Amino acid sequence: MTTPSSEQEGLVRVLARGDVLALAFGAMIGWGWIVLTGTAIQSAGSLGAIIAFIIGGLAIVLVGLTYAELAAAMPKVGGEHVYSYRALGHWPSFLCTWAIILGYLSVVAFEAVALPTVIEHLAPNYAVGHLWTIAGWEVKATWVAVGVGGSLAMMVINYFGVTTAALLQKVVTGLILLVGVMFVTGSLFEGETINMMPLFTQADTGVFAGIVAVLVMVPFLFVGFDVIPQAAEEINLPYKAIGKVLMMSVILAVVWYALIILATSLALNSEELAASSLSVPDAMGSLFNAGWASNLMVMAGIAGIITSWNAFYIGGSRAIYALAKAGMLPAPFAKLHPRYRTPTNAIFMMGFLSCIVPFFGRPALVWIVNAGGLGIVIAYLFVAISFMVLRVREPDMPRPFKVSNGKLCGTLAVILSFAMACLYLPGSPAALSGAEWTIFAGWALLGIALYVHALRTYGREYSDRHMKIDY
Repeated sequence: MTTPSSEQEGLVRVLARGDVLALAFGAMIGWGWIVLTGTAIQSAGSLGAIIAFIIGGLAIVLVGLTYAELAAAMPKVGGEHVYSYRALGHWPSFLCTWAIILGYLSVVAFEAVALPTVIEHLAPNYAVGHLWTIAGWEVKATWVAVGVGGSLAMMVINYFGVTTAALLQKVVTGLILLVGVMFVTGSLFEGETINMMPLFTQADTGVFAGIVAVLVMVPFLFVGFDVIPQAAEEINLPYKAIGKVLMMSVILAVVWYALIILATSLALNSEELAASSLSVPDAMGSLFNAGWASNLMVMAGIAGIITSWNAFYIGGSRAIYALAKAGMLPAPFAKLHPRYRTPTNAIFMMGFLSCIVPFFGRPALVWIVNAGGLGIVIAYLFVAISFMVLRVREPDMPRPFKVSNGKLCGTLAVILSFAMACLYLPGSPAALSGAEWTIFAGWALLGIALYVHALRTYGREYSDRHMKIDY
């Protein structure tokens, strides 16, 4: 019988420090800061939105510290899969990894919808050929074609190797940073503090509800640092440096989001924000009083789509590959290309699923963000628990990057991850809708079916032997 790990060679260590930092930071900034900044400011107020991102960022930093220690101690492909297996066992490891794959797929799918949306800003009325209407929104053939075409292009780039993908990531991330510096600098000189009013929303639901509404976006917007552990076997760095680069990427992303919110709120008043469909490009155009500035920011947004899309093709395909290699998914997903050493079938699965999403139109944006966000925080919770369990069970395990006050950090990471997960439950101000629960439940059922099939084929003992070898 052919086993999932019958490959003669594994992944190749080719990613340098700059590649890894660009991979994680580019994944976290993506396109969300272009399209969701205005929504965040309107939901919580300018200062309320900044506070929400700082609170959410603190939670992500604490979770990131647990990742940093575990990634340096166990630099194996799959990240969460390896940590949760060693700490919690077979079934929890599958749950954790399948949840984070939903998060990765949600970002990949989000970008497949975001690309045709942002093209509308540069080429109004390009969408023609009515297909159908979903949630009151008309799905057009050319609009779908742009989303599907973009996803296929990213799939091809990742098919030809991680080196190509990493080079693309560095170049495009550098362009985003350049435009971001222009935007923030312009707002400090040309923006007006009166535009920041109201600092907090004063709606009937109150200040707290507004901040919570923004907090629920945070897991989706910050997901990306965990791509580093997924690609750990392709990183050519000392193990301690892996943890340091991971934490640097998280801190940079927190600063980035806070500054983008500040700059946007300085540039546009509340009425202008309400009338804006893409607040950050409109804010850039207002600051420089020129259409080219707005279009430049749109181009930065497209660059963000590329960096995020690229990174999550890498992260998601590696997570699928790791599960299949351990006998928890069907063996074909563990196949590596003989020349490019990429998990081809896992990449094809990512591409196929992301190509479907544009057919559901723009309403899919919100559904995917929220459903994927729940998967992300569930995985964060599992990793934080695994961190605590291993600190107790294996105190002498070599930890090249060891977190100070580890038990306190781990406890806070568990509490905050659990609290973020509760934000999605019924009764919360940001509870998931029926469509979002349908996506989440459908993904869970698909995972269970694939898991049961793999378990019947290879058995739990195969996974146990494989994972012990990997340790």
